[in-house]
Amino acid sequence: MIEKDIIDHLISDWNNQRPELDPSAMEIVGRVMQLGKKLEKSAGLALKDSGIYYTDLDVLATLRRSGKPYLLTPKQLRESVLVTSGAMTALLGRLEKMELVYRSPDPKDGRIKAAALTKKGVAIIDKAIEVRFAEARKAVSGLSEKEQKKLVPLLKKLLFSATRDT
Repeated sequence: MIEKDIIDHLISDWNNQRPELDPSAMEIVGRVMQLGKKLEKSAGLALKDSGIYYTDLDVLATLRRSGKPYLLTPKQLRESVLVTSGAMTALLGRLEKMELVYRSPDPKDGRIKAAALTKKGVAIIDKAIEVRFAEARKAVSGLSEKEQKKLVPLLKKLLFSATRDT
């Protein structure tokens, strides 16, 4: 038997206070939101020794995944990382000061400053992504391999349906 969590208590309270409402969707949404916060915090703590933040990892990993020469425009990065233009500019500025990326005119459009990984950036992300993947494995270790495989398409379906209107 799985013990009761905060969401069970919230559902019970709403059933008592507003029995005409159906809070059942919150059993999923509330847990997904709570889980997201916990997973992001855990990922941030796992990265602490690497000297980078979770948002840094996101940008560095996107550049690393792109393959040599590990160079993308800010627009390409924003499409993968999902941050605002201003936030991306500040983030790239910080990573540049840390000498993890360098900025250069885009070969296709000189008005755009593309971002590319430095050798130091490649070394940092290669170590950090191993830590991140290990942390992710630990985060799902409470589920069997079979349960993990069942959960993947369900989460994907929920994600697509929840973002359809945004």
